[in-house]
Amino acid sequence: MTNLEDKKPDHGSSDPIVPIDFTPNTEQVSKFSYQPKWHHLFIAIGAVLASVAGWFVMTAKSVSVVVEPVTAEVEINGGMNFRMGQRFLIRSGTYDLTLTNPGYFDSDTLLIVGSEQAQTHDFEMRRLPGIVTITTEAPVGARVRIDGIDIGETPLTDIPVDAGEHTLSITRDRFLEHSEIINIEGRSVAQSFHAELDPAWANVSLASSPAGAEILVNGELIGTTPMLAEIMQGQREITLKAPGHKAWQEDFDFVAGEDLSIPEVELEAADGLVFIRSTPTEASVTVNGEFIGLTPVEAALAPGENHELTFFKNGYQSSRRSIRTEPNQERELNVSLDPVLASVEIITQPNDAELFINGQSRGSANQTIELMAASQQIEIRREGYVPYVTDFTSRPGLDQQIRVTLKSLEQARLEQIEPMITSAAGQRLKLFYPGAFTMGASRREAGRRPNETLRDIQLERPFYLGLQEVTNAQYRLFDPEHSSGTVQGVTLNNESQPVVQVTWTQAALYCNWLSAQESIEPFYIVEGDEVTGFNPDSTGYRLPTEAEWAWTARTNGSGQVLRYPWGDDLPPPDNSGNFADVTVQQYLGQVMFNYNDSHFATAPVGSFSSNYHEVYDLAGNVAEWVHDYYGSVGAFGGVEIDPMGPEFGEFHTIRGSSWAHGAITEMRLSFRDFGVEPRDDVGFRVARYLDPPEGFAQ
Repeated sequence: MTNLEDKKPDHGSSDPIVPIDFTPNTEQVSKFSYQPKWHHLFIAIGAVLASVAGWFVMTAKSVSVVVEPVTAEVEINGGMNFRMGQRFLIRSGTYDLTLTNPGYFDSDTLLIVGSEQAQTHDFEMRRLPGIVTITTEAPVGARVRIDGIDIGETPLTDIPVDAGEHTLSITRDRFLEHSEIINIEGRSVAQSFHAELDPAWANVSLASSPAGAEILVNGELIGTTPMLAEIMQGQREITLKAPGHKAWQEDFDFVAGEDLSIPEVELEAADGLVFIRSTPTEASVTVNGEFIGLTPVEAALAPGENHELTFFKNGYQSSRRSIRTEPNQERELNVSLDPVLASVEIITQPNDAELFINGQSRGSANQTIELMAASQQIEIRREGYVPYVTDFTSRPGLDQQIRVTLKSLEQARLEQIEPMITSAAGQRLKLFYPGAFTMGASRREAGRRPNETLRDIQLERPFYLGLQEVTNAQYRLFDPEHSSGTVQGVTLNNESQPVVQVTWTQAALYCNWLSAQESIEPFYIVEGDEVTGFNPDSTGYRLPTEAEWAWTARTNGSGQVLRYPWGDDLPPPDNSGNFADVTVQQYLGQVMFNYNDSHFATAPVGSFSSNYHEVYDLAGNVAEWVHDYYGSVGAFGGVEIDPMGPEFGEFHTIRGSSWAHGAITEMRLSFRDFGVEPRDDVGFRVARYLDPPEGFAQ
């Protein structure tokens, strides 16, 4: 091992480092110089082309273009491509592709090269049409259709037809249709097709005895017997006709090509034709006991025989005739029938009525007349009376009378009037024939008010009046949203309670609605939602006039007017009505303490006794709107005929007491009130006239 200390330099004995002198070469160094040659350019171009070719080869796709037919010429335009056998080197993209081949349509399409490295694209070229010739065996002129399209009549030559499979059909009158499937090669290749048409008829042999009969096929004349006829296939009606003989007729189903010989037809001698008339007409006729109809009638009778004809008609003697005819003979027979008569006495009132029998005038209705023993229409007429009409059959050998009393037109009209009607909403209305009475009250009557002036009234127009007040249920048919409200928590809104909280206008509009339900001319004239007038000639529904209300409430047939519905004294008897009584003493200030009707507010309509005229609640329950404006009345004296109140006014009249009334003033039937606003104790009932005023034609 070497001791490191032995390797240390000996500083004392080492030589010093001395720099060496260097002198650069100052001789000029010559520069490098390059001169390009012409072959260098070719080398550069080659290098570029090699780079491009390498790039193309690296990015191009191998594309196979397969064309049907395989002999087609393929040309790709629009980019760089190289063909190598059946494949092309071409980059991704879209190119124009042109295909050509003899016998095919040239094709210009698109070649879309995708991103796949190797890909195949298939194309099929369309063949040119074939050149077709179509002929038929005689007869020529058959109609030719290919795939249902008419192309002409045979013979047809050099007709272009698209390549492929087609349906060929050939038709001609009286021949069966020829149909076949043809395959057209196309590529302008000539092809011929020939068809032989089969006849569509059968040869039919026809003969008759006697010969010379006309032959008709489905009514068309084709010749006379004997004959070998060509008759088209199918069901045919064959008729043979010869003068003086009955026609022979039969149906056959002929098959094309199948000949038929029909056995000789023996024609029968024709019947004799007889036209039969009778006086009178419509007599029944029998021939040899067999019914043939009513005269006039035509009968075919076997020739060379005697036939017995019998005639019958109600009211006439029967008659017989014998007749003989010759073949094909036409003749007429006229027969008069003798009537069977019976005496009938006719007695009528009035005496100057006129008699009609079967629509014909026979003079005065009061007579004894000879009538046929058959059903006849008897009519008795007189002007101003309803005609009497009946069907009458006289009986020979019997004494018979017809007694008639004609009814006047006015009497008949009155009998047609219904004493009670029902409205579309269900109200029952009674017909009244009113008269004269006095409205108002004497100044000496206790509780009388100044507006109760005595008035002489004459009511001449009959009218219908509702027996009960309009209920909530009936009113809500017109206004489904209406509510009559409550009083102190007690409902006024049950269906059978009278409707309240309605204005006079709402009540009038309800009447018009009711008329519309029955297609009656409305009584009130309305503009918008306001009543602007009324038509007194209308028989539509309305509110009762004040006079009608008062007559119905206050008269009882005695000639006197009532003070209260029950009589002349208070308090009212039990069940007299719904008034302010002990049931409402905590709510109302003035009540009848000695009366209890068990109802705090309104009661169901008709809960209490009706009045003399069978009308309910004219006192108590609810007071009622009437037709009239409120105002001064009776100021000029004299008798008022069918009054309808003042012509104008601000308020409308309210009549009758209500559940809220208990004082002597309001309890009286002459009490009059008025208002505009709806109230919880005011309702209404409906009325209507029976007829328009006298002299008015509705």
